[in-house]
Amino acid sequence: MISLTDFLLVSAVLFCVGLYMIVSKQNAIQILIGIELMLNAAILNLVAFSKYDRFNNGGQMLALFAIVLAAATTAVALAIILNVYKQYKTIDPGKIDKLGD
Repeated sequence: MISLTDFLLVSAVLFCVGLYMIVSKQNAIQILIGIELMLNAAILNLVAFSKYDRFNNGGQMLALFAIVLAAATTAVALAIILNVYKQYKTIDPGKIDKLGD
């Protein structure tokens, strides 16, 4: 039987990996993947805590809503990254210093 502690441990590991990717990577796509890992860790916590929710499927409904929002924000972020690459020919956020041009 998998306990709540196991879910929380996996979620913490996912969150730490995502945070490491955001801090250490120089590629916008890899930073976006790190953000998605951190979001998935939060969604895993929502589903794990929904077992103890007094309302029926409250945590799971919040998780579904978060997944839909994550898909929409990922699409917008990828569109922004593609436009930045089209303009500057790089996706390294450290090399892009003039977004007003």
